Amino acid sequence: MDYKEKFAESGNAGGRTRSDCLVMLEPMLSGGIKISMQSRVKALFGESIEELIREVLNYFNIQNMSISLTDTGALPWVLAARLEAAIKKLIDTDKEFLRGSGFESFTPTARDQFRFSRLYLPGNTPSLMINAGLHKPNGLILDLEDAVAYSKKHEARFIVRNALRNLNFYGTEKMVRINQVPMGIEDLSYVVPHGVNLILLPKCESGDQVKQVNEEIDKLKTVHGIRGQIWLMPIIENALGVIKAYEIASSAGNVVAMAIGLEDYTADLGCRRSLDGRESFYARSAVVNACKAAGIQAIDSVFSDVGDMEGLAQTVQESKSLGFDGMGCIHPRQIKVIHENFAPGQKELERACKIVTAFDIAGSKGLGVVSLGSKMIDPPVVKRAERVVTLGLELGLLNENWRDENE
Repeated sequence: MDYKEKFAESGNAGGRTRSDCLVMLEPMLSGGIKISMQSRVKALFGESIEELIREVLNYFNIQNMSISLTDTGALPWVLAARLEAAIKKLIDTDKEFLRGSGFESFTPTARDQFRFSRLYLPGNTPSLMINAGLHKPNGLILDLEDAVAYSKKHEARFIVRNALRNLNFYGTEKMVRINQVPMGIEDLSYVVPHGVNLILLPKCESGDQVKQVNEEIDKLKTVHGIRGQIWLMPIIENALGVIKAYEIASSAGNVVAMAIGLEDYTADLGCRRSLDGRESFYARSAVVNACKAAGIQAIDSVFSDVGDMEGLAQTVQESKSLGFDGMGCIHPRQIKVIHENFAPGQKELERACKIVTAFDIAGSKGLGVVSLGSKMIDPPVVKRAERVVTLGLELGLLNENWRDENE
């Protein structure tokens, strides 16, 4: 077998690394498979680890190889990803070593489901992924872009692919942030066939980029016989993206939300991001208006100070007042604050129930005009009230008998 390199490695070890491993491969002309292993769990799982290594090597028809493994508690799907990534630095092959279920057990998500929170997880750090779903964000983002160093992007793709197939997401929406187009097009084959619900498109600057991504998604769905819907969430991160916000938001039927990324946006403007957000008010408003005009969700940027819960709550309340439907988070402790402040308050719920009740009564009487007290209620107000009531029911803030209580 001809090898492209004399040596290849994949993974992480040292420092505070956990639930991961570092694999080093050195091709040999003869001598079979030689495995050197350092692992704290070698006494318990050494045989099964070695068995998996041999299985992966055999799958790729590798008969002579020296393998050095430094293990810090990697799960089998992580070890398999690290091995495959290293092997594919040495040889050219289209074969994939797949374990777990991909689209075979795909659970679709709704176009308009609530997306208050989405938690970013670095795509090359499996330890942060393993129990992230227990924190109950609305979505978990396996990030192939900014959270992964350029030199690690190759191996991160295998971790993200295997995580989609094997990780317990505990009912949260499975999201992946690919790299900016055109590099992100290469990421799609590691994502589309493996059960992803929603793909984020960073630094999106035009509707053509969305269409380019969809063309590749359609090709992959055809090749793999996939019928499930995959949603898209473009992220606006520079001045050009803001100018083209409506074009992007309305560019495809599977665009269900659009987000703004303020760290990159303010860098593009050449200014610093402030707590009061004056420098980004125009951009945030432009994104919200574009989303509402296109009939999709508007998602705000992340709040970068993970220790400032008061500042986060204030930012969420402002975000909600601008018309945003959710925001990103970079630490699990932010999820509860985001949910509590995006959720409707008691007065908001009470008013929404009264509006919907008045609408029902008017409809039952054949009236085309809805009034509440001395005020006339416009259809857009009724629509918003219905959404607040639905949200209240889903969050358990209203009981099923709310209509009786408001008659």
